Amino acid sequence: MKILAISDNVLSQMEQSDFVQSQYANTELIISCGDLPAPYLDLIGSYLNCAVFFVKGNHDLNYGPCSPGGDDLHRKFVNFRGMSFAGLEGCPRYNRDPVQYTEREMLMMMLGLAPRMLLRRWRYGHGVDVMVAHSPPQGIHDLTDAPHQGFRSLRLLIQWYRPRYFLHGHVDTWDRRRPTVTQFAGTEVINVNPLKVLTLERRSPHGA
Repeated sequence: MKILAISDNVLSQMEQSDFVQSQYANTELIISCGDLPAPYLDLIGSYLNCAVFFVKGNHDLNYGPCSPGGDDLHRKFVNFRGMSFAGLEGCPRYNRDPVQYTEREMLMMMLGLAPRMLLRRWRYGHGVDVMVAHSPPQGIHDLTDAPHQGFRSLRLLIQWYRPRYFLHGHVDTWDRRRPTVTQFAGTEVINVNPLKVLTLERRSPHGA
């Protein structure tokens, strides 16, 4: 499956239909890992005429019930063209704004996914094909400042549920010395900020 994964930074070339259609033809799915304006997601989705999945980042305070168009993966499972997807929004709490969570809050949301994730891991070897988050797991691609520290809960999610892929944003990648793809506990952890084209292999049958 060809996926266009984006987060955090609006790229001017992605607002040009000719560029997007020529560079990202045959994209089957757009995934946003957060901190992108709803009209930007809708625009890219319309250019490529494909499905959009997203989780909210800590700056996505103006999303409405139908804006952006697409599937909000937060605390949900979605099956799409033979692959399973789930998501958790937000970043570590550092002020009083919404879409920020304490470690305990994230842990409780993560545990809410446990019944289905554990069953799928037992049946298929992976709790989900693609886990989508805004923040990184603790110790993987994260930083030392409070907003950009990774969640320990997301690290446990990988260890317990073994998603095939874990996509996140939130952490800038302008420093090319920092890794953006890391293998951890059998999961490929990918920082998609600002944009990555991913070709993910369909491997296992999945039920609803």
